[in-house]
Amino acid sequence: MASRRLGRWVPPVVLAVSMLVLVWPLAAEYGDVVLNHNSDKAGVRPVIFPHWFHRIRFRCKVCHHELGFEMRAGANDVKMRDLTQGKFCGMCHNNEVAWGLENCGLCHSGKPGLAGGIYGGHRTLGPGRW
Repeated sequence: MASRRLGRWVPPVVLAVSMLVLVWPLAAEYGDVVLNHNSDKAGVRPVIFPHWFHRIRFRCKVCHHELGFEMRAGANDVKMRDLTQGKFCGMCHNNEVAWGLENCGLCHSGKPGLAGGIYGGHRTLGPGRW
């Protein structure tokens, strides 16, 4: 009798725990970074860097140590010339690890004049939705 009552509770508890495990990491929103040191001056849209997307796949040290990004927003003066030379984002965005630099609109997707800085994911909605 007791095992029958316990059996009734197992599926809902398993479902609840499974949902918590699936949803919990999504709650850790790291936000998007807008890079606009040079974009407006060059006549292109600002870069929207989905920090959270990269962070769930890589440890901080990959970009902030191995690729040379400073740990402070606004401290990196990234130019396309650097990327074409395989520095910063260009280390991975080379058509081998990730899409290449010829796919401009995938990164340069912010509204012109958008201020640089870190934005929460709830305000950005991703590339092309500014």
